[in-house]
Amino acid sequence: MHRSGHRSTLLRLLDQAAGAAGDLLALAVPVDCVCCGAEDRALCIPCGRNVRRLTRQPFRAEQGAPALVDVGGRVLLPVVAAGVYREELAQALLSFKRHGQHQLADSLGRALAVAVRAATDGTGPACLVPVPTSNAAFLKRGFSPVHLLLRNVSRHMPILSVENVLEKSGTGLLQLPGGQKGLDRGGRASRVRGSMRVRRRLHSRVAGRRCVIVDDVLTTGATLAEAARALHLAGAVVTGAVVLAATRPPDSAGSGAASPQARGDEHDLEKNKPGKDE
Repeated sequence: MHRSGHRSTLLRLLDQAAGAAGDLLALAVPVDCVCCGAEDRALCIPCGRNVRRLTRQPFRAEQGAPALVDVGGRVLLPVVAAGVYREELAQALLSFKRHGQHQLADSLGRALAVAVRAATDGTGPACLVPVPTSNAAFLKRGFSPVHLLLRNVSRHMPILSVENVLEKSGTGLLQLPGGQKGLDRGGRASRVRGSMRVRRRLHSRVAGRRCVIVDDVLTTGATLAEAARALHLAGAVVTGAVVLAATRPPDSAGSGAASPQARGDEHDLEKNKPGKDE
């Protein structure tokens, strides 16, 4: 059932064939599951099932991000998260960001596609704009996690275009070593302020268009707020954002009770708490 997301019969068959090939390869050259360590595949069947369970019900997550809500509680940028950053989802995402394994990209990309669909259904045509990774992180990994995930989203939702127009401006504090890990709300906001811009000569690709920003993890919301600022300056109409995981479950964010799949205690969140471009 988890391979039935494609509307095209050909894409479904290709996806099933790729899964079968992966199963055969796992038998010939088994690897350790990134979540439980079982000698199987990069993501074993039970852990893959748990990732799908944790991302089954996308939810609005902006209330848990201080930078996306003003002092009066008014939402500045609506955000849809595929799941809560905990358990197998957190472990798979961290491993994916470090190594970018193909199977993890497939599983996480499918989860992100569900959240994108929830955020864009009924809102009219929109393009997806990925948040750029830092130069240091790109050199360390050799790839951008968000862009790699969006390739898989495009397989599931070919009608949506991806506009890679954002870049780091070099003038914000985000260029300094260390990223955002360990920073509080004020520190994160100061570090990213003025750090992004729309690439020169690409303003026309987003000017007047409805845009949805895409990132991997939502913490304080400072990165998404900065991306929205840069797009607004280029004339884009930013309708919202989508992330794969949010560090705060919806019940603690004040946006309603969490589903049983999304509930997690503070120990789970703190144990796997990420930093931007970790």
